[in-house]
Amino acid sequence: MFFSERRNTTRWIIICASFLIISLILWNTYTFFQIFKNEERLKMNLWANAQKTLINADENSDVELPLQIFSNNTSIPIILTEKDSIISAINIDETIIKDKHRATSFLKKLKRENEAIVIEYAPGKHQELYYGNSELLNKLKYYPIALLLIIFLFGGLVYNFYRSTKMATQNKLWAGMAKETAHQIGTPLSSLIGWVEFLKTENIDESITSEIEKDIERLQTITDRFSKIGSTPVLENKDIVQETLNTYDYLQSRFSKQVNFSCQMPKTPIMVMINPILHSWTIENLVKNAIDAMKGKGNLTLKIEQDGNLVKINVSDTGIGIPKNQFKTIFEPGFTTKKRGWGLGLSLTKRIVEEYHSGKIKVLQSEVGKGTIIQLNYKVNSPS
Repeated sequence: MFFSERRNTTRWIIICASFLIISLILWNTYTFFQIFKNEERLKMNLWANAQKTLINADENSDVELPLQIFSNNTSIPIILTEKDSIISAINIDETIIKDKHRATSFLKKLKRENEAIVIEYAPGKHQELYYGNSELLNKLKYYPIALLLIIFLFGGLVYNFYRSTKMATQNKLWAGMAKETAHQIGTPLSSLIGWVEFLKTENIDESITSEIEKDIERLQTITDRFSKIGSTPVLENKDIVQETLNTYDYLQSRFSKQVNFSCQMPKTPIMVMINPILHSWTIENLVKNAIDAMKGKGNLTLKIEQDGNLVKINVSDTGIGIPKNQFKTIFEPGFTTKKRGWGLGLSLTKRIVEEYHSGKIKVLQSEVGKGTIIQLNYKVNSPS
């Protein structure tokens, strides 16, 4: 408990520190941007004064400094106007200035970027100097956006790495628990098999020992299921209709007569690459969940049909139904609506169907208070 709280505290410290660093970087970038912008404004004021000096210069005036100021500006775009007419343009592509429409659009852009500098070179006479941001200033303006994108991408990578690591740890834990469960069940199961053999020698009614043997076989199947979790299962080319029916018939004989079982299946075999033990577990989980949803009373229907190269298995019930916003949530580990339950049944079913058999499982249809249809999709094994 202490370790968990300490780890959470460390995580929040890292998050707060990262946020503080990002804020400082953005603030410094904004400060630099304003400093450079003010410096460019000062340069343009010098340029405007140089322009005023040249306009008013005579043959005795020293114009060396104004000309030097003009020549030093190689990055800031300038348009000089008088009475709404463009007089000159500096650091702007000639093709833009020659095109009246493009020149007008470019001038509007400069007006939006910076406030014009008015050059009053004589009483009642003035020119307007419009200038834009230099290339350096534009790069600095978009730098925070690029920085944020990099930070978000890095954060996404860290999150995905953390999540995948956590899921891998959970998978290892579940696999370990499953194998340990199979190991623990194995010891009393071996003893039960010995006791059945002993009962057979005591002239006990064969129907009794037969039923006990069926339940022992079921326990062996369950043990085999758990032992396969975490390992790559061996897939076999099996008739999915018959394999599904075997499990369905077994469950039908074990549940209350208040559950009305029915099935709709094709008469011809449908061959699919499956692991029979894990597929049986899938059907069992879906049937048990359906019966739980109906509180042990209602109609349960199993339907199998082939649709092109897919076989669809629908398990329908007349239970409490599932809200639409929980269609995907029910397959997440830990989600359960029962007072007693781990919320692992459907998550394991999803893993068996999608990871081991490359199939799909989804809530096909559900309405609260009326029932649910859950569908499995498998690819049909084409004959070679």
